Amino acid sequence: MCVLTDSLIDIRILGIPGKKCGTVIVTAEELGCCRDSVLMQFCANKLDKKDFFGKSDPFLVFHRSNEDGSFTICHKTEVIKNTLNPVWQAFKISVRALCNGDYDRTIKVEVYDWDRDGSHDFIGEFTTSYRELSRGQSQFNVYEVINPKKKGKKKKYVNSGTVTLLSFLIETEVSFLDYIKGGTQINFTVAIDFTASNGNPSQPTSLHYMNPYQLNAYGMALKAVGEIIQDYDSDKMFPALGFGARLPPDGRVSHEFALNGNPQNPYCHGIDGVMEAYYRSLKSVQLYGPTNFAPVINHVARYAASVKDGSQYFVLLIITDGVISDMAQTKESIVNASRLPMSIIIVGVGPAEFDAMEELDGDVVRISSRGKFAERDIVQFVPFRDYIDRSGNHVLSMARLAKDVLAEIPEQFLSYMRVRGIKPSPAPPPYTPPSHVLQTQI
Repeated sequence: MCVLTDSLIDIRILGIPGKKCGTVIVTAEELGCCRDSVLMQFCANKLDKKDFFGKSDPFLVFHRSNEDGSFTICHKTEVIKNTLNPVWQAFKISVRALCNGDYDRTIKVEVYDWDRDGSHDFIGEFTTSYRELSRGQSQFNVYEVINPKKKGKKKKYVNSGTVTLLSFLIETEVSFLDYIKGGTQINFTVAIDFTASNGNPSQPTSLHYMNPYQLNAYGMALKAVGEIIQDYDSDKMFPALGFGARLPPDGRVSHEFALNGNPQNPYCHGIDGVMEAYYRSLKSVQLYGPTNFAPVINHVARYAASVKDGSQYFVLLIITDGVISDMAQTKESIVNASRLPMSIIIVGVGPAEFDAMEELDGDVVRISSRGKFAERDIVQFVPFRDYIDRSGNHVLSMARLAKDVLAEIPEQFLSYMRVRGIKPSPAPPPYTPPSHVLQTQI
């Protein structure tokens, strides 16, 4: 059973018949559009002594006031042991979390003495607001810590110490689109697995089967995923590579050959151009092996290493059947690439187990090589079979596929820019067509 109001749901927990099992109360509030964060630091002076054999172990608890007058905890500082004059570390919090963009909304701050058993002793509290805090370090931001019980009992009670704001720095959080608007170019490279484990292209069981009536598994994945990512590449020119095939005329094995046959200019126009080059390659190369990822990763990494000013970011899309041969080298390539403006999307096609791809994804355990961990997570793995119907011929949900393929790219992109301290360039002013003065002859 639940009780609904405009911003509150009161849900009764059902359990043992005849016994009250409590309620869960969920409150909601529309988020403001403020994207600022603040970096703040506080110290305290002459706080009340709460521990019998020592001083106090103080920490602060910040509460945002809600529209209904209640308060919600939005931040806790660390505990400073055995002192009445603590200096807490600076902390960062979004303005949305602190006051939901309402600069005059009350912020309540409570001061506690930490106890090991969790029964922390209340020292006192004070209230402020974002507008007051934004004045920075000044006499306006020295707060008396008041314990209402003590104040009611003792006539000579003044306070339980003071808390002082030491610094207040406003930072505007930037988004992936801020960089795109500022001119950062996203460069996509496509790499397709041409190894023999995919099966003979002339056989219907092959993932590369050249069916004249419908797309094969690779074609369907390439078209579906490619049409999603091409919208982020401004010039729509994609380097398209293949790996794991024997090439004419001498039958040499290559792990980074140009699908269009031109190693000096491997660019294809749009995903349709990549599809055309892919089918042309199927007719001329021999599927072989082994399945080496490192060469195509290093290929893109060489370009990414030459542009580190934030003007370009590189995304490598690898479509594969999941059987990988050079795991150690691939891990090393990914660890090295994690320092570059680069991300990798791996789309697995076919029925194989993709344990190796999950390991490369690094969502659970950060990938490492020779004892060195990746600077950041740059790999996103998507099993294509999760998005197609039982016949394997139709994508069930392009929207869900798009979401999952691109899920981690913006944050991977932003993590690179943040670590390097690269800010987005200002967006150019919107284009306004010249106004024509209409002249008439009399």
